Amino acid sequence: MEDMDDVLEAVGPRLRALRRQRGVTLAELSRVTGISSSTLSRLESGKRRPTLELLLPLARAHRVPLDELVGAPMTGDPRVHPRPFTRHGRTFVPLTRNLGGLRAYKLIIPGGRRDFEQRTHEGYEWMYVLSGRLRLLLGEHDLELSAGEAAEFDTHIPHAFSSAGPEPVEILSLFGLQGERMHVRARPSS
Repeated sequence: MEDMDDVLEAVGPRLRALRRQRGVTLAELSRVTGISSSTLSRLESGKRRPTLELLLPLARAHRVPLDELVGAPMTGDPRVHPRPFTRHGRTFVPLTRNLGGLRAYKLIIPGGRRDFEQRTHEGYEWMYVLSGRLRLLLGEHDLELSAGEAAEFDTHIPHAFSSAGPEPVEILSLFGLQGERMHVRARPSS
């Protein structure tokens, strides 16, 4: 039973970290889940034990499997389970294990943050907006991309990107360190 207590105690900090990574307030999460802000606060601080009735709407709101909220042990599943990491306030979910060649990431950028210091580096990048709005400064261009729109550019061009509004933006990013470009090949159907 001691293992169960350890698992349940770890849920609160995990919930708080996930909420903060996504840039969501307790009030916003309360509106989405229907769980009161005070209950959410007590869950995060460990003053309330998590129940399935509380965890299911939270997993849905954060778009993560229930296993991730409770820290369930890995099973014999052969699929790759990438571990997200945070850099400069942005959450990166690696979609490839490739150390060389093209790398794919799902990137979650919190809303309301404005980091527009343009940088340059080696490589080539392709971005596709999954949800939200992305502001992309690319050289002298100031662009806003919405869900379903894409951009590609040589990263030698000064660039910066952030959420274009108060809500987070989620993007799919393909990055080639050596400057590999993405190529779309399609044949007309007969």
